Amino acid sequence: MAWDGFWSSCCLCLQRIYGCNCRKNRRGKLKGTKGTQCECIWVLLLLLVFFFTLIWMLITLTLGNDMHNFNEEVFRFAGIWLDWSVVFLTVAAVLLTYCGILMLLSFCLVLCGLPIQLHWCHKVLFLLSAIVIILLCVGLSLKWREEWQTAYIYMQATLPFLHIGAVIGVSALAWVLAGYYWRTKTGVLKYLILTVYIILLGALYPLPVYITSPCVLKSSDLPPKPGLIGHRGAPMLAPENTLMSFNKTVASGIKVFETDVAISQDGVPFLMHDSKLLRTTNVREIFQEQSQYNSTNFTWANLQKLDAGSWYLEKDPFKTVSVLTPQDQEEVRRQKIPALQEVLKEAEKNNISIIFDLYVPPEDHPYNDSYIDITLETIFNSSIRPELILWLPDEQREEVIARAPGFRQIFGPLKQENYTLEAVNMPYNLSLEKIRSYRQKNISVNLYVVNEPWLFSYVWCAGATSVTSNACHLLKNIQRPQWVLDPQYYVIIWIVVDAISLAHVIWAFIIQRTCSKRKEYQDAETVLLMKIGNSI
Repeated sequence: MAWDGFWSSCCLCLQRIYGCNCRKNRRGKLKGTKGTQCECIWVLLLLLVFFFTLIWMLITLTLGNDMHNFNEEVFRFAGIWLDWSVVFLTVAAVLLTYCGILMLLSFCLVLCGLPIQLHWCHKVLFLLSAIVIILLCVGLSLKWREEWQTAYIYMQATLPFLHIGAVIGVSALAWVLAGYYWRTKTGVLKYLILTVYIILLGALYPLPVYITSPCVLKSSDLPPKPGLIGHRGAPMLAPENTLMSFNKTVASGIKVFETDVAISQDGVPFLMHDSKLLRTTNVREIFQEQSQYNSTNFTWANLQKLDAGSWYLEKDPFKTVSVLTPQDQEEVRRQKIPALQEVLKEAEKNNISIIFDLYVPPEDHPYNDSYIDITLETIFNSSIRPELILWLPDEQREEVIARAPGFRQIFGPLKQENYTLEAVNMPYNLSLEKIRSYRQKNISVNLYVVNEPWLFSYVWCAGATSVTSNACHLLKNIQRPQWVLDPQYYVIIWIVVDAISLAHVIWAFIIQRTCSKRKEYQDAETVLLMKIGNSI
């Protein structure tokens, strides 16, 4: 009796949370109908929304590699600095938790043979969740489409684990499906659901045939660890594109410094990534009326009046200010916009290679036609050795090759025709086939911007020669990819997991069939006893 009372209370609690039909009849039984086809469709919709919410959570996790770029873009557009990764993760976690709880409740009710009547409030909320996920996916497709490629790369990078997890999840679903299938006597819906489930299993089991992971390889075939290039220096340890950032790069043992070069109004090449000075300087305080101007519209003397470090302590773009010593923080406050000449001098002294994007000045700029010449003259007038210059700009490349044959020519994704390639600088979403094609031709491949260990492990297994990163001080400590799996072992694991899953699904249907028949027998016996009792 105590157990019956406890079970009845648990069932009542489940129904109170999930639906509104939770009253008891005179016999103390839970009142309500078995799930109608309409309610079953709601459960299927709930499962579908949970699935897409789970996918969105995985996508949100992959966004971490590029979230700093997103934060920068939002600042340029709206003037607001915020770590949007926290917002995205919070939204995804709340939606996933809510949909997950509802889904588990519905499954428990189905397994227990209880009424499944979703409250209208839950219906509205989970439909709103679906709308939010759809809007987020549409926004991602319209404004940040390349992140879908990142999600695919993440799938490749973690394929064995995602596959095993998906097989376990879909196999566990067999208990719920089997319970519904055997308890439902009529209706087309149960046959439709079973057909879809079989098709899903048929597509899931051979999934590794269609998606390959570069980390499924023998340890002896693992390529050398990619070299590291400091993206704007060491921006997690110092303000980007400053001498302090350069020095932190050197201190980390990194041999290549990546930066961005613009030309001032009076013809001085200087380091600056953004077209405007708002994000990384105090231009709004010093030159309030000119704060919206392009950085190239300022003279070098005026650029030197700006503070290029304090913003870093205020915005804390990588959440790393707390690890800086008081001496480091004081040095941050002293940072100014550096001239290219200063950086070249430090690079020569420390034997550091320089690679940079060279921005074309606006059309009305006095050096719009001669910015290449000015940059070359600045390099020639420095003491840096030509082989330390990794020349990336495509404009007037033939002239640059003729005037500076000692420069190492690095080619981007746009103009590679009619040149003998030695090295390319490409985004990290370059296809696995393309990376290996370049390497087979003995062409060095640098990929940008790689910050996360999982992505670094992926490009390592893919065969990248080097990566440009904000997190060189972290990636340098990685001695091996996060995982490498021998293909033979992977095939064995794959077959065993699929075989166990198939056996589990069949077993679930057999057990649920047995339980269903036993319940039918008990119900029939109960009805018979009630009739006998009524007749007496």
